[in-house]
Amino acid sequence: MPQSSLSANFSLCINLVNISRRSIYPACIVVENSIIKLIEPISENEITTKGFLLPGFIDSHVHIESSMLIPSEFARLAVVHGTVGTVSDPHEIANVCGMEGVEFMIENGNKVPFKFNFGAPSCVPATIFETAGAALNSEAVEQLLQKKEIKYLSEMMNFPGVLHQDQEVMKKIAAAHKAGKPVDGHAPGLRGDLAKQYIEAGISTDHECFTIEEALDKLQHGMKIIIREGSAAKNFEALIPLLEDHPNMILFCSDDKHPDSLEAGHINQLCARAIAKGIDLFNVLQAACVNPVNHYQLDIGLLKVGDPADFIIAEDLVHFNILQTYINGEALLKEGKSTIQSVPCNPINQFDCEAIDATVLSIPKLSYPSLDENIPVIEALDGQLITNKIYLPGKSANDCWVSNVQTDVLKMVVVNRYHQAPFAKCFIKNFGFKQGAIASTVAHDSHNIVAVGVDDEALAKAINLVIEAKGGISCVNGKDAELVLPLPVAGLMSANDGYTVSANYTAIDAMAKSLGSTLSAPFMTLSFMALLVIPHLKLSDKGLFDGDTFTFIE
Repeated sequence: MPQSSLSANFSLCINLVNISRRSIYPACIVVENSIIKLIEPISENEITTKGFLLPGFIDSHVHIESSMLIPSEFARLAVVHGTVGTVSDPHEIANVCGMEGVEFMIENGNKVPFKFNFGAPSCVPATIFETAGAALNSEAVEQLLQKKEIKYLSEMMNFPGVLHQDQEVMKKIAAAHKAGKPVDGHAPGLRGDLAKQYIEAGISTDHECFTIEEALDKLQHGMKIIIREGSAAKNFEALIPLLEDHPNMILFCSDDKHPDSLEAGHINQLCARAIAKGIDLFNVLQAACVNPVNHYQLDIGLLKVGDPADFIIAEDLVHFNILQTYINGEALLKEGKSTIQSVPCNPINQFDCEAIDATVLSIPKLSYPSLDENIPVIEALDGQLITNKIYLPGKSANDCWVSNVQTDVLKMVVVNRYHQAPFAKCFIKNFGFKQGAIASTVAHDSHNIVAVGVDDEALAKAINLVIEAKGGISCVNGKDAELVLPLPVAGLMSANDGYTVSANYTAIDAMAKSLGSTLSAPFMTLSFMALLVIPHLKLSDKGLFDGDTFTFIE
């Protein structure tokens, strides 16, 4: 049960933001037994509470795991920014721990007064080209969809499977439709007739559009577009103009948000940025508050009589500084801090690999593809999940390819975390390190160990730090300094106080940047370099993968 199950009874006399009527007026709102019983207009001089009352914000697509916090701790940080609920895809922990992982997220989320709305992960494993810790077939997905806590089928990343009518894929989609629950999409770059075919299979949203032309293409076929602004992938600037002409078809999400970013702000930041661009206030709030409730049929109030008392008080409607957050009538802020208490949990995990030696990380010239001494290189792009596939001159020493700090072509390694296996190695550009290495067990989608560094000794040291911790992120400077943030829950999350985790993450992020990286979020960018379903070139534990041809580079 949530921490507080007491029925709330109170009234507020305040300026009310009525999104459906597109108006703002003084009103008295009466809450009885945590339900809104009355809303009636009052005169200006009857106002007793400062600020503006409006429905709470909803993150329409987020992987809680990427915050490195368990759900109960995520809630503590999120309510400070006026977030009352999330549409949460437990895809990450499912790829590590399967059904047990999804149940862990639901159980922990239920212990706090916050409205988590989980999905049934549709792609576990995400592809056959990587090693995951679990699998969820169509029967398991159908079983999950029967749970009241499961509101939708999570992002269908296997869009080739949809287009080719893969039997397992179509069974999962059919199970969601049978349960009367929507299906989330994930089809970066899909356009034209192929996008139309994908949408007509019953896919209702996409959060992967990175150009306005792609989004408009999908909108014309009836797909809702979720504008994403996370710690790494940032599409707000490109897509926000859509909100002026398509207010009922747009939602906001973070997708992946590291703890320091969550501590700083959430959906309220997107609202403030949209207002600063001159977007109509009611269109902004339609996307941030109303559309997710309607689309996913969420049990979240929208400031109507008979609704649960879920709403927030904003200091103004420009910056959206939050004065109070109410969920089921419970006030969750005191002097700007969350009143939600931390709850204990029993970590679950799946981790079985041994410490490595630097000598196993070498890349013999004859074992790696090259063309006239040019080698394939992943080009990481700041603020994007997509990468470029480029060929650059390789640097060699002792008949092995090695990192070239001068040209910023560094070695990248992926280590299977689930059992002993050969390592995958390649080269990557734009991490900018002049020394040292970073490593992480947060590596979408299968969450093997991923590392980038300037030499094999630093790489091995960083990798061994997260192996010793049974999951986490690490940074070494190649000399004597090292930091590690343990993530013992599935190698993805910490059960510690969210603000402490945020502070520790801030410290290790700063250390990574001190190595020379100019990336806005080096660890978040690193986590997507093994994400095979996003083009163009990625590295799985099985090898270098071409996301355009969906084949390994021999």
